Amino acid sequence: MNRRRFIHHAGQAAAFSACRSASSAEPAQPSPSEEEAIRLLAEGFLREQGIKALAIAFGSDGKIAFEQGYGFADAEGKEAVTPEHRFRIASISKPITATAVMRCVEQGQLKLDGKVFGPEGILGDSHGRELPDSVRAITVDHLLTHASGGWKNDDQDPMFQNPTMNHDELIAWTLANQKQTHPVGTHYAYSNFGYCVLGRVLEKVTKVSYEKFISEELLKKCRITSMQIAGNTLTERRPREVMYLSNPPEEAYGMQVSRMDSHGGWIATAGDLVRFASQLPVLLNADSIRTMTTHGIDEGYARGWAVNKAANWWHAGSLPGTTTIMVHTSKGLCWAGLLNGRTDTSNGALDKLMWQIGHLVKSWAL
Repeated sequence: MNRRRFIHHAGQAAAFSACRSASSAEPAQPSPSEEEAIRLLAEGFLREQGIKALAIAFGSDGKIAFEQGYGFADAEGKEAVTPEHRFRIASISKPITATAVMRCVEQGQLKLDGKVFGPEGILGDSHGRELPDSVRAITVDHLLTHASGGWKNDDQDPMFQNPTMNHDELIAWTLANQKQTHPVGTHYAYSNFGYCVLGRVLEKVTKVSYEKFISEELLKKCRITSMQIAGNTLTERRPREVMYLSNPPEEAYGMQVSRMDSHGGWIATAGDLVRFASQLPVLLNADSIRTMTTHGIDEGYARGWAVNKAANWWHAGSLPGTTTIMVHTSKGLCWAGLLNGRTDTSNGALDKLMWQIGHLVKSWAL
């Protein structure tokens, strides 16, 4: 899930204006010849990467201009991919969680500088009464910007350890056994664990499950009804969900994906993600969007969104059997690309492919 390995910036030079809303003009659909060119690109990409399934969608302001599936959703090549197929979206879950946090800030349920742990924290002493001052100093904003001082996405990532533990048990274990490596607020370290904690913060202040809050307060307002938290095993495959193909085969189904909920647990269609990314003004006011998409301690990462000086916002995701990208461009056009496989080059290649398709449709004027 480490975005630094694979993101390719291809944005247009433009003044940064994070509070801008998506374009009200509905993007035109590709012409038949452009659709054929997209198909050839997509199918060539799948052959080159050795991946079975690709789903893509483009649109703005909650409207889908183009969505399509290519390849097959199953290992046997019998189930053709359609726009209705759902994929694990991995770390694209983070901008969804960040948007929920900003919504709670707007509504007065949270403060960005609010402490998370300890007697004065949102979660109190529920994960340990003898926490060091460095842990008690962590704020909501430190978690959003990956500046908590520890628990980075590496081979010690706590989210991929202790599979029998629930959220609270894992958080308590991590705080007790994995110490911070930097002072709070001084160092960027991409952290799945931090966004897991944000999920519990949301549950504490809203008094409902993370999945229910996201579904009711964000997704429903964007007319998204097919997103849900993934299952872990092949037998827990949801209706219209692709199979995840990895090497070794069992790797894709050997994770606690449901426990990743707030940092990597959702399944969605490509169209779902375009509806979400293109309707942030439906969910947040302009000041909140500006704050969410203004970089923190790292110039390339804001609050749940990677950002650049061209005013493009995006996030990618990567798990065994999964590669994903969601982009909100400076011109308001949004897109998502989803794969049911992962290779050494699939992350950067998928990002490049989506920009190629975006430029291919002349009416989109990227």
